[in-house]
Amino acid sequence: MADHSFSDGVPSDSVEAAKNASNTEKLTDQVMQNPRVLAALQERLDNVPHTPSSYIETLPKAVKRRINALKQLQVRCAHIEAKFYEEVHDLERKYAALYQPLFDKRREFITGDVEPTDAESEWHSENEEEEKLAGDMKNKVVITEKEAATAEEPNPKGIPEFWFTIFRNVDMLSELVQEYDEPILKHLQDIKVKFSDPGQPMSFVLEFHFEPNDYFTNSVLTKTYKMKSEPDKADPFSFEGPEIVDCDGCTIDWKKGKNVTVKTIKKKQKHKGRGTVRTITKQVPNESFFNFFNPLKGKSDEDSEFTLASDFEIGHFFRERIVPRAVLYFTGEAIEDDDNELEGDEEGEDEDDAEINPKVGNFGATQTYLLCYTLRLLKMFPTLRQ
Repeated sequence: MADHSFSDGVPSDSVEAAKNASNTEKLTDQVMQNPRVLAALQERLDNVPHTPSSYIETLPKAVKRRINALKQLQVRCAHIEAKFYEEVHDLERKYAALYQPLFDKRREFITGDVEPTDAESEWHSENEEEEKLAGDMKNKVVITEKEAATAEEPNPKGIPEFWFTIFRNVDMLSELVQEYDEPILKHLQDIKVKFSDPGQPMSFVLEFHFEPNDYFTNSVLTKTYKMKSEPDKADPFSFEGPEIVDCDGCTIDWKKGKNVTVKTIKKKQKHKGRGTVRTITKQVPNESFFNFFNPLKGKSDEDSEFTLASDFEIGHFFRERIVPRAVLYFTGEAIEDDDNELEGDEEGEDEDDAEINPKVGNFGATQTYLLCYTLRLLKMFPTLRQ
């Protein structure tokens, strides 16, 4: 039988517990009076993260109810914003029709089908006066030689290798082009952008027009980018503008032995039973710009996500920069402008103090659209943030 001793009618174990509690309280008081301990505790408290969500959790129910009402309004704002971008797309389609006659004439000059008039060829450069003075001095010294050289100067048709030169000038494109792609791209005569018709799902098509060549029978290669401009029902607050959701290429009808997107390899194979060795040949994928017209489908690994995101970026760059400003990428002037913009960004120039580049203009709807598209890419492919 257990021995329970008593002191003044109180069990001894209760007395012992009370003593321990008293000692603990005294020890706590002593510790809390130590300045070093208090400083350490304060530091721990200062480092505790105070997130917005933790703050929201502390609010009264009535306030949370009003916050939910604000979120309802935010969803409605997102749907209005989606309509805004749909109208931007309609405006782009409208003005694309106004640009097209100029782009058609551009093609005629490039291919040499039409020769520009003297008035159409007149252009005043920024350094025209200096160039004129230098030219006059040079003419006085070598006028006879210059006349002879002019008489012998070749006059090729149009502007040779116009689009191929743009591919070489732009790093984003030149990285895709292999040496065996180059002779094919020299046959590229035009690149067009076509927008989806009114009432149709939002999309745009890149058309690459080629002259007859020894590589494929297609006269036009196409790449279609499908977009959507509507908030996600499951996550409406993620909406930041139209996003490219898919893309389709086209079938290239390669002539025999001319397909640069595949290569033939030979492999020795040993028969398990007989021990004989035979050589087999098979075709495997080959790096080429023309893989651009055969986009990846149905894969979700990190490499394919990166490839798809790069594909979207290239398609958008053709649409927003290359096609509208082709001559400036041919001469390199647009590339210099792009480099200057990057340098300005790297210098961390204050936005309020930055001067507006007259060649670029204000940050308009198209630039806003491109920025939203880039942000959407980062959300679609989170591995790109790393």
